[in-house]
Amino acid sequence: MKKDIIKILFIGDIVGRPGRSVVKNILSEIKVKEKIDLCFANGENLAAGKGMTYAKYQEMIEAGIDYFTTGNHIWNNDDIIEHLNDSDTKILRPLNYSEDSPGRGMAQIGDIILVNLEGRVFMNEGLADPFRKAADLAERFPDKIIIIDFHAEATSEKIALGYFLDGKISALVGTHTHVQTADEKILDKGTAYITDLGMTGPADSVLGVKKEIIIEKFLTSLPQSHKVASGDTIFNAVVIEIDTKTKKALKIKRINKLVRS
Repeated sequence: MKKDIIKILFIGDIVGRPGRSVVKNILSEIKVKEKIDLCFANGENLAAGKGMTYAKYQEMIEAGIDYFTTGNHIWNNDDIIEHLNDSDTKILRPLNYSEDSPGRGMAQIGDIILVNLEGRVFMNEGLADPFRKAADLAERFPDKIIIIDFHAEATSEKIALGYFLDGKISALVGTHTHVQTADEKILDKGTAYITDLGMTGPADSVLGVKKEIIIEKFLTSLPQSHKVASGDTIFNAVVIEIDTKTKKALKIKRINKLVRS
């Protein structure tokens, strides 16, 4: 029997071992408490904070994540790239890369179309236009629930795409900057929106990396070897409620949970 309302949990960028550990420790509890139907997460930082490996992907699937979106770091490990074309691999890469790139940028999960797009401002300007890609998808699937992870640097680009797609998709969540924004809302025509989900990983860090390393980089302007921080962790995510008949979002709620080590 089809549900009138579905609840989606979307987890912010999972960073390294600390991020994976907190997901394994608390995800099942959150899914039960919030009565979650599907769980998505951005996983481009699963392995040592940069990129994915197939083993780390499997670890998180076993922990209860149903599908992964990614971003520009998906290409960092050859180990995962060879699996992106496999029909049973539940990983997206941004849709607006070349069609010749490994993998796929969208997936249909029941009545849901999950989409991954990457921004161009301050990132890869050579990518296809995410606005037109998203509009084309909305026209192709007018009767589906469309959820987009927009992996982008510029808040202006994310906000603009949210308004551009209002009423055409069910939800747009931003990722990439690793800092959860407090602007979650339902736009005028029924699209759930947040500029950035934040991250799931070390709390005492600079975007998941040991803070001393990043401070040294800013002081010296020299390249540094990034290492994932340790200690207490944060779990950043949103819960989105969607009306399956109208395809409009009813509610979006942030989760910002500190987990002591």
